[in-house]
Amino acid sequence: MSEPELVPYTDRHVPQPSPEAAVAALHAALVRRRSVRMFSDRPVERSLLEMLVRCAHSAPSGANKQPWRFVCVQDPATKARIRVAAEAEEREFYQRRANDEWLRDLAPLGTDPDKGFLEVAPWLVVVFQLTKTDDGGQVYYLKESVGLACGMFLAAAQVAGLATLTHTPSPMGFLGEILGRPKHERPFLLIPVGHAAADCVVPAKAMERRPLAEVMVVV
Repeated sequence: MSEPELVPYTDRHVPQPSPEAAVAALHAALVRRRSVRMFSDRPVERSLLEMLVRCAHSAPSGANKQPWRFVCVQDPATKARIRVAAEAEEREFYQRRANDEWLRDLAPLGTDPDKGFLEVAPWLVVVFQLTKTDDGGQVYYLKESVGLACGMFLAAAQVAGLATLTHTPSPMGFLGEILGRPKHERPFLLIPVGHAAADCVVPAKAMERRPLAEVMVVV
C-alpha cells in the first residue's frame, strides 16, 4: 500500500475577539432556527443557494467519498409534481402507517398531509445519498456523511437569514423518479428553502430544548 500524500496543516485562524465570542455568535444564529412550513414566494438568488451547497460540500465524509448530491429545484411544474407525490405518501402515513404514539407525538407540532409549502418556497433542495460513487466505487459511512453535510447546509442557511424545513415523506422513492436521478442515488432529505411568510407561525412545542445537563456528559 502506497504512503498517503500529506500537506502542512495551514488553518491557524484565531477568532476575534475570542473563540468563545465566535461560538456564541454562531449559537445565537442557530438557536433561532425553526422548522418553517409557511414560506413566502420571495426569490432567493441562485448564487446564495450555491454558497449554501458549498458549505454543505465542505463536510467530512467516510474516506472522503463525498457521497451526496444536492438537487436544487426551482421549476414550478416540478415542484407541483413533488407536492402531489409527497402528499400522497403523507396521507398514507397519517391514515395507515403511523402508530398511535407517533401521531400523539406529532400532535403538538400541528403537522398534517397538506404540504402546500412545497410549491411556495422558491427552492426545494433534495439531498440524495450515493450508494456508490459515480464510477461504481464503494462509499463508507453513508448516512453519517450525508447527515453531516445536511446539518452544515441547514446551519449555513440559518446564518444567511433563510428559513428551512427538514421534510421526510416516506418512502421517498418518488423524488428520484420525478427528478430523473440514477439508481445509485437515494433520496435522503427534502429541504424547502426561502424566506418565512409575513404571517408565519411555528409550534411552541418545537422551541423547547432539553437542559444541557441532559445532553452533555463530562467524564
